Amino acid sequence: MRLESPAMNFVVYLGDVITANNLPIHNASLYWEQAISPTRARNIPWASLFGNHDDAPFEWPIDWFSSSGVPQILCPYANTSRGDKCSFKGTTRLELMRDEIRHNSLSYTGFGPQNLWPSVSNYVLTVVSHDNKLPAMFMYFLDSGGGSYPEVISTIQSQWFHNVSQEMNPDSSIPEIVFWHIPSKAYKKVAARQTRCVGSMFDEPVATQEAEMGMMKLLKKRPSVKAIFVGHNHGLDWCCPYKKMWLCYARHTGYGGYGTWARGARILEVTDEPFSLKSWIRMENGSLHSEVVLSK
Repeated sequence: MRLESPAMNFVVYLGDVITANNLPIHNASLYWEQAISPTRARNIPWASLFGNHDDAPFEWPIDWFSSSGVPQILCPYANTSRGDKCSFKGTTRLELMRDEIRHNSLSYTGFGPQNLWPSVSNYVLTVVSHDNKLPAMFMYFLDSGGGSYPEVISTIQSQWFHNVSQEMNPDSSIPEIVFWHIPSKAYKKVAARQTRCVGSMFDEPVATQEAEMGMMKLLKKRPSVKAIFVGHNHGLDWCCPYKKMWLCYARHTGYGGYGTWARGARILEVTDEPFSLKSWIRMENGSLHSEVVLSK
């Protein structure tokens, strides 16, 4: 995706930044750095969270064991007795996050509380008004699992969200949006109806989290929550109304993963006084489509 036009103020990497299960290396942090480098090179701040492929263990291709011979990887390395670099067990969420935060001053990514482990990317960012510097919107980021542990937002993560949102926005007077990677089961419900949905791709079934642990119940009770944004399904790019909020997909953006759909990105436009939230899809070739007003 081109980041130059229109001018971008902030970028969210919505999980599956890398496909670790296809990387026969000991440490995938270099690939993670390469993935976020276009944003860093343009001096654009960003935040990231995890998907189900980022820390997945390497999947050995069956072709490596065919008559064509072994893979073009020499293990163990010459002149060394250590075999740890040939384990290909994947790079942990903690390692990937630690490297991103340590080496990038433009990253607003957060680890989140330690008691939420094994989920890592759970944090909240505040968007402030340009005029009075007061909070104009809260952005919540949650780790929806997958890869090294089950695809779920846990009960303790839900409780963390409840506590933090009550502390920061007790009367729900400030708008909130939420980001995670794997859709909740509510996405499957709205997809079955497609009532008032806005998008260009409805090309595959919704692949949801393995279980619901209370997160959606909390969100439905908060009138301040305007939209949830997920990734995961490359063949979906829609936004559908649900209760008093919108459930939205991003758009298949990267050059990896499954499918041959044209690449694009979901753009969010936020204004305040009065608050409004508008979104559309910008394709790699610069064309725009699927504009929707998520709050006004």
